[in-house]
Amino acid sequence: MSDIRIVFRKYGGALHWNHPGRVLGEDEHGVWVVVPSGTMARKGGEPPVVWEATAVMLFPRDAWWTAAFYSQPHWSEIYVDVTTVPAWRDGEVTMFDLDLDVIRTQDGRLFVDDEDEFAEHQVLLGYPPELITQAEASAGWLLDAVGEGKGPFGGAHLEWLATAT
Repeated sequence: MSDIRIVFRKYGGALHWNHPGRVLGEDEHGVWVVVPSGTMARKGGEPPVVWEATAVMLFPRDAWWTAAFYSQPHWSEIYVDVTTVPAWRDGEVTMFDLDLDVIRTQDGRLFVDDEDEFAEHQVLLGYPPELITQAEASAGWLLDAVGEGKGPFGGAHLEWLATAT
């Protein structure tokens, strides 16, 4: 296992959520990373927050999203950020957060979040048309995949989460 830095940026380069993690391993879905409870995270330059629940994060090799699978007592079970394809370099994984999130709560509710922020940032941050199209397509695919338990959303995280908690 190796320590890494997870860095989400907003389109244009502004620092967004960033925190440490530890690589657990890889499978057909991508690279799995644990972020243990007690981890200090920052949103840009804001004061740090402490993660109260352990999460395993999945960084696919060629898809426009990153996923976090949470242990109890976190309010969400699966939280998927629509992002650019994660890029790995020098002990860091980096991607642009494209606002849209697909979330399944612990009680099974499934929804797309931050559509208003996505619309606002299309103008404010100047998202190119192909970025908008890709983000919307990814959100649609994710809503279906998480809802129907397809691919990595069919329980692949359980083994990784069990080894991490």
